Amino acid sequence: MNDRIAKLQTYMESHELDAVLITLPKHVFYLTGFASDPHERFLGLLIACGEEPTLIVPALDEEAARGAAKGVGAFATHTDTDDPYVVLKGLLPGGIRRFGLEKTHLTVSRFEQLNEAIGASEYVDVDEPLREMRVVKSDDEIVRLKRAVSLVEEVLRRGLEKVAPGVAEIEIVAELEYQMKKLGSEGPSFSTLVLAGEKSAMPHGTPGLRKIQSGELLLIDLGVFADGYASDITRTFAVGDIDDELKRIYDTVLQANLRAIEATRPGVTYASIDKAARDVIEAAGYGPQFVHRLGHGLGIDIHEFPSIHAGTTDLLVAGAVFTVEPGIYVPGLGGVRIEDDVRVTDSGVEVLTSFPKELTVIG
Repeated sequence: MNDRIAKLQTYMESHELDAVLITLPKHVFYLTGFASDPHERFLGLLIACGEEPTLIVPALDEEAARGAAKGVGAFATHTDTDDPYVVLKGLLPGGIRRFGLEKTHLTVSRFEQLNEAIGASEYVDVDEPLREMRVVKSDDEIVRLKRAVSLVEEVLRRGLEKVAPGVAEIEIVAELEYQMKKLGSEGPSFSTLVLAGEKSAMPHGTPGLRKIQSGELLLIDLGVFADGYASDITRTFAVGDIDDELKRIYDTVLQANLRAIEATRPGVTYASIDKAARDVIEAAGYGPQFVHRLGHGLGIDIHEFPSIHAGTTDLLVAGAVFTVEPGIYVPGLGGVRIEDDVRVTDSGVEVLTSFPKELTVIG
């Protein structure tokens, strides 16, 4: 049995849970090492008191599961003509009273099927212990995260070679995502953003056929999955000469990014590092144009707990990994975002991303 499953069992004992069923594929991967997208088929890790953990998988995934899963005592399968909830019921002892599950993942339909099969007296959400476990990354997780960062930075270097006036945003997206696969990643960790000129003022704009032009900003936000872990980086570039206001906006965002990183250390609140960046931007007169949180947790998901904003009073702990991504967005003119991936250490912070942040002129 592995340490993560053991921690979950400890939680079960302290909360008097008779059994727990993990159905979110990312959490099955986190707890066992088996990565799968079951689509509409049932996937679950069953942990019942006094029993070895059982991984329930579609029959077509059995070989892969047996080869990858660690800490699992038994495997159960179901075909496309089987009722997986009947399989589940057969694995459980009678008289289940308190049953743990992931309430944010289960649909109403699936919960109704599960309840009909199990008929527990009470259903308890187990999101909290999983969320807390995932905050602190192990040494192995840090290695995987660093590989994902290294890959995405090389992708960005290669993609920039294609940037020139007259090239469409979507062409750069295609090149970046081609390089992701060519370099050995599992693919993008989210939809790649390449936004030029006035479109860079839309934090989550959609790349399209707009052509890059001289004298404007180009914002590129991208990430990859590698070994099951995500990276996330944003850099903003000048295409040729840009005007003084755009340069001032860029320098303000850079200083906000640096200030937040300097403020990162164990024992401070996430709200305090958001404030460190926001104070810089507000002092420059662009407070209303910083329209999103400072960052988010990073790991097996591109967006993990915590959400880093003024209301997050949780304290930073060593091993936490998250993004620092202040931005200024001026409609009709352009926007700048500079995003790094950072890890909290025992004494401070390690910046995992190393791609240059000084204003770079391309094209």
